[in-house]
Amino acid sequence: MRVLVTGSSGMVGTALTDRLSDPETEIFRLVRSESKHETDIHWDPETGILDGTLVENMDAVVHLAGENIAGRRWTRSQKDRILNSRVQSTQLLCQSLSSLNKPPSVLVSASAIGFYGHRDEKLCGESTSAGTGFLAEVCEAWESATQPARQAGIRVIHLRIGIVLSTVSGALTKMLMPFKCGVGGKVGSGEQYWSWVSLNDLVEMILHCIHSDTLIGEVNAVSPQPVTNLEFTKTLGNVIHRPTIFPLPAFMARLALGEMADELLLSSTRVIPEKLNQDGYRFLHPTLEDALQDLLSSSH
Repeated sequence: MRVLVTGSSGMVGTALTDRLSDPETEIFRLVRSESKHETDIHWDPETGILDGTLVENMDAVVHLAGENIAGRRWTRSQKDRILNSRVQSTQLLCQSLSSLNKPPSVLVSASAIGFYGHRDEKLCGESTSAGTGFLAEVCEAWESATQPARQAGIRVIHLRIGIVLSTVSGALTKMLMPFKCGVGGKVGSGEQYWSWVSLNDLVEMILHCIHSDTLIGEVNAVSPQPVTNLEFTKTLGNVIHRPTIFPLPAFMARLALGEMADELLLSSTRVIPEKLNQDGYRFLHPTLEDALQDLLSSSH
């Protein structure tokens, strides 16, 4: 199998390419920097550079590229970078794929549960409409940018990814230090739902989407058991044997992070993986405690 991956140097991309490293799979990477390996293919979404002849004869494409949403404070220019990095790269990739003599059979294109916006306790399946807010707008534009691939008959998956749990990078790594020091606690009211997925499960979900001919369109990449922030806090404290009695008030989160706090930390998005459940996906880590125990077992 020949698989083309964008965003291969990121947390998810690195884990995916490691998982795909076997004699039966040939991995090609779209890279912005100078090619270091013969399977690296140069592209530049900002200037529209991608030689379509170099991505011919791929069996599957996994598109993970995009500016880090939580990398820095959301200024106007940073929000533009977040949006444009996703839309421009997706448009360029999908236009290139649609013009091929032999396009791939499947494109798994990253999206996010930010699509649903703040929904309190409402359960969000794949058929739930888009919410409001910056991330919802980004996700709608991001998913719409795959239209050329869909029109070319490629089976397109919009993988709506939840909070990815990993000890390499991401939300969990930022939480661990204060929690290990005994000064962790709930954020805001703690009643907001956090829909999460372990990194290992996310990689397996991507592979499941590639190989399952029945999956198409929106797919929620989350565990089957979303939890409130308070439940997340207590479970993490229990796993690392630390108290969780120091809350982070909402106003302090907003002072520190601005608009990002409302959409990433204080927003409640209770998402369930309806399509993956129906398609028979078997979760490696269905519960938060199981996922955290697996991730953090080596640290205590």
